[in-house]
Amino acid sequence: MDKQALFHQIQKKSSFLCIGLDPAMEKIPHHLLKSADPYFEFNKQIIDHTADYAVAYKPNIAFYEALGPKGWESLQKTLDYIPKDIFTIADAKRGDIGNTSQLYAKTFFELMDFDSITVAPYMGKDSVMPFLEFKNKWVILLALTSNEGSNDFQQLEDASGKPLYQEVLIKSQDWGTEDNLMYVIGATRGNKIETARKLAPRHFFLVPGVGAQGGSLEEVARYGMNTSCGLLVNSSRGIIYASSGEDFGKAAQQEAVKLQQEMKQYLDLYCR
Repeated sequence: MDKQALFHQIQKKSSFLCIGLDPAMEKIPHHLLKSADPYFEFNKQIIDHTADYAVAYKPNIAFYEALGPKGWESLQKTLDYIPKDIFTIADAKRGDIGNTSQLYAKTFFELMDFDSITVAPYMGKDSVMPFLEFKNKWVILLALTSNEGSNDFQQLEDASGKPLYQEVLIKSQDWGTEDNLMYVIGATRGNKIETARKLAPRHFFLVPGVGAQGGSLEEVARYGMNTSCGLLVNSSRGIIYASSGEDFGKAAQQEAVKLQQEMKQYLDLYCR
């Protein structure tokens, strides 16, 4: 999916909502455990109830890998079930030497046909470039994450006082463009989103941390939105686990609608 098609979906749905499809066996409603594939059945109902409000779905690959071959089957069935006009993100956080990254890219872009993949930039250019060679596919580079441990390295300053995450944003723009490179910028980082936007004014940001992690959607929109929206805001637990009963799909829909309605306000206010 190219940038224009993604922005069209945002405009059509008045939403920049990304939903994380991160099923955990201990959290899936008990009545689904009797089905042949509880993960897929859970994801299917979440998608059925939220596809009108989400512009992206983001399966975290670890939740599927942990099940072995059956997990990969559930993941592929989920990917095939997602409507083709909705952006898909393999939250795999890959990044290795060039020939290994090349195989990761083939796995997620050719074999599975995801639109994008999250990539860790720590090993530098040659670990990222193989992912950027695929037409209409995206790298979502980890820049400033929302977890507590992000302070260990991402905030470290060089001799000029520039934090490492800023170096990632600046340097990586030599590798890709606004048409194939996005960045992970955590919602819990407040006005650092504004700094990131100044350094990457036209790129899309994937923003985790809204909802269960306490990030402010209003702050994200105010500091991070650009003229093509430029944001995919992810919510996982707050939507998919809104209920543990047989009404979990409807409860997920209600939470998705709440976020979509708030997003519509910010699109009208900031995306001009």
